[in-house]
Amino acid sequence: MAARLRGTLNLAADKSIAHRALLFSAMGSGTAEVEIREPGADVLSMAAAMEQLGAATRLEERDGALRFRITGGATATHAALPGDAPATLDCGNSGTMMRLLMGAATTRAGATTLIGDESLSARPMERVAGPLRASGAELSTTEGHAPVTISPTAIAACQHNLPVSSAQIVGALTLAALPASGTTTITTPGPTRDHTERMLAWLGVDIRREGNTTTLTGPANWQNKDIAVPADPSGAAFWLVAGAIHPDAEIVMPNVGLNPTRIGVIRILERMGAKVESVATGSRGPEPAGDLVIHSGQRLNAIHLEADDVADVIDELPILAIAMAAAEGTSTVRGAHELRVKESDRIDLMVRGLAQLGYDVVEHEDGWDITGRPVDLGAADPHAPTIRTEGDHRIAMAFAIANLSGVGACEVDDPDCAAVSYPSFFEHLASLT
Repeated sequence: MAARLRGTLNLAADKSIAHRALLFSAMGSGTAEVEIREPGADVLSMAAAMEQLGAATRLEERDGALRFRITGGATATHAALPGDAPATLDCGNSGTMMRLLMGAATTRAGATTLIGDESLSARPMERVAGPLRASGAELSTTEGHAPVTISPTAIAACQHNLPVSSAQIVGALTLAALPASGTTTITTPGPTRDHTERMLAWLGVDIRREGNTTTLTGPANWQNKDIAVPADPSGAAFWLVAGAIHPDAEIVMPNVGLNPTRIGVIRILERMGAKVESVATGSRGPEPAGDLVIHSGQRLNAIHLEADDVADVIDELPILAIAMAAAEGTSTVRGAHELRVKESDRIDLMVRGLAQLGYDVVEHEDGWDITGRPVDLGAADPHAPTIRTEGDHRIAMAFAIANLSGVGACEVDDPDCAAVSYPSFFEHLASLT
């Protein structure tokens, strides 16, 4: 627990955008450079897969960012991943990578098998495989999970009405449909992140997202462009919460991605009473970016989040639970069933962890109730509990912020798992104190 928090943090690149920058460049025409600051293990898995397919070459680091030269595998008529030999690609712990590749791999001339670590292999893949099969893809899962094998397939343009709102499923269907002649539409019951649509439109593809529907006209191809990936707003969320609940804080984060579908955490913290400054700066790529500053303010107020609220902040809910623990009153979350099937059961782990810290917290199938109390920056507790993370990076970082900001003295059992998305997280944490 620190008496005050001050500093400027150059955050790791946005995982969602970095995955797409590497993958889409490997599917396009020509050569481009992709620049990624501090890629975590998930993004390095994608880079390694693109290297394995012969599309990517790692260049020298520049100004703290890794650079990759990517040469696309597009045919004369449409975007495609390169290679006609069978390939087994290791997705590590990355669900985003596996699900996007389930669609993209249908464009390869050779068969592709996708594998992952123990955690990823337990996550559901049929909700992506089913819609892909409906459009003509040939792929098989292992009892609904990885490994997943995808055969080269000629996908037909078609209309999809998905039962869930998932940017990963929309992205997989979009990539599979790139070679198809005609119009493909993908409609979700609610809003989703639009990184796929933004990047493809920026590259020149005839694609748009209007309301809850993505419309693609194919076949699609593009000339690759250089991309510098902005900083991760999901990573910024940890410091936004730390600054909002700590009584003496000012934290600056330059060049953070400000995609409207990704800054729900800012909107929610502002509803709770936080003071967040945002100054647009622009970026080398399809996404808006800017500098964020968080200042200490009054104690946060409790908030009630329903399904429509959580759609934009599903990854940020663990750290928002820490904000709720510091807020005045009882906060509630509902409609967050997806937290049960992330890298861990995040509802279970957040509820258990906060209960270990002495909070009045109630678990629901789709969320939680948390009654907050004032932060306490007292002396370190030699008997502080150790929080179980099950190797989940967001759980580890959320409780590290709880310890830093006076929500509750604790340790986490696997701090190294933060490297999946944010290798310098604990270095940044130490720099603020």
